Amino acid sequence: MNSRGVRQWTGSCIIERMEPATSEAIARVFVEEHGRILANLIRVLGDFDLAEDALQEACASAIRAWPRDGLPAQPAGWLLVAAKRKAIDNLRRSQLHERKVREAAILDGLEQRDTPMDDDESAIGDDRLRLIFTCCHPALPMEARVALTLRTLCGLETAEIARAFLVPESTMAQRIVRAKKKIRDERIPYVVPAGDELAGRLDAVLAVIYLVFTEGYAATSGAALLRGDLCSEAIRLARLVTNLLPGEPEVTGLLALLLLQDARRDARTDAAGDLVTLEEQDRSLWRRESIVEGSALVERALRMGRVGPYQVQAAIAAIHDEAATPADVDWQEIVLLYDTLARLTPGPIVQLNRAAAVGMAFGPRAGLAALDVPVLAGPLAAFHLYHAARADFFRRLGERDAAMAAYERALELVENAVERRYIERRLAKVRT
Repeated sequence: MNSRGVRQWTGSCIIERMEPATSEAIARVFVEEHGRILANLIRVLGDFDLAEDALQEACASAIRAWPRDGLPAQPAGWLLVAAKRKAIDNLRRSQLHERKVREAAILDGLEQRDTPMDDDESAIGDDRLRLIFTCCHPALPMEARVALTLRTLCGLETAEIARAFLVPESTMAQRIVRAKKKIRDERIPYVVPAGDELAGRLDAVLAVIYLVFTEGYAATSGAALLRGDLCSEAIRLARLVTNLLPGEPEVTGLLALLLLQDARRDARTDAAGDLVTLEEQDRSLWRRESIVEGSALVERALRMGRVGPYQVQAAIAAIHDEAATPADVDWQEIVLLYDTLARLTPGPIVQLNRAAAVGMAFGPRAGLAALDVPVLAGPLAAFHLYHAARADFFRRLGERDAAMAAYERALELVENAVERRYIERRLAKVRT
């Protein structure tokens, strides 16, 4: 665990000067509890910016106090109480109108609770689920719904979210600011809706959960490839939504997909933290219980008769997970499933994955032909995995110069340190 997320909230490098064990413990609390605490604060305050500012100040106080006094018995509760006190102080200093004064009075009462965090993990009682549905209100554009939730619930940096959407960071920052303002100005309620209103927000909610998992499974930047806290949080939220809507096949399909992909998490890096590709992974490290549960869920979802993209992706993941060896993977079936996925959700990332499957099913020359088309070469020109895929096919064909050029371009674009080391190793092998 590094301190990247901690600096995001505190704007301080103090934690980097602490003893390693202390800084690790504090960083872990901040990263793992950030979403839960912020969601609770937003519910109480009804204001995203006020909640974020209060939590940032509470984190700064913790960095000063915890190394001196020791980690509290309930660090999340400590942070929440401290954040509420900061919010009260900020509200009183601001001398806002009567509504804000009433909010401060409410906070004064809540501050005295013996159990500051709500431990109810039911779908309706979970602040994080409420936050997702609030951010995914139909009054907001789809991109803004997803981005705002990733920013607030998961603490992802604006640059990380922008990269996931393949847009400039400044564009994403404007979307997030506008989304917060719209929620505040239109007084969008902080609730899990019911009936048709719930169905209208479901697609964005599922997209948020999936992007949370994706960032945890392959971090866009930083020293580590994986962020297990985000993977676990996404699965937890997917279970909550599945319990809320057990008859929705795409909800079940998403949970299946996350379980089937997460089953491979422990095998994705070696003892040194370096990337291990799917075909090179030690399959004995895969979590069988997650594979069994995920496979059963995708079968249940498909039997409902309303096929959607998460179900198709889960079916692809199941083919990988159920194969005893890499040679047993049915790549031609995977290509057919990607054809279905491309019809359901056309886009360059789906086509990139399909091209990789084509290369495995029909040979690297066919894979290159699928990659070197305008619908991919243009939109993915700044995406490192596109160039890494081309490099791998050139490598398999023995076209050394083309492979080196593609690997070098991928290195120029990659931001995650683990992926960078992997590409560097591949490039070095091609050069020798």
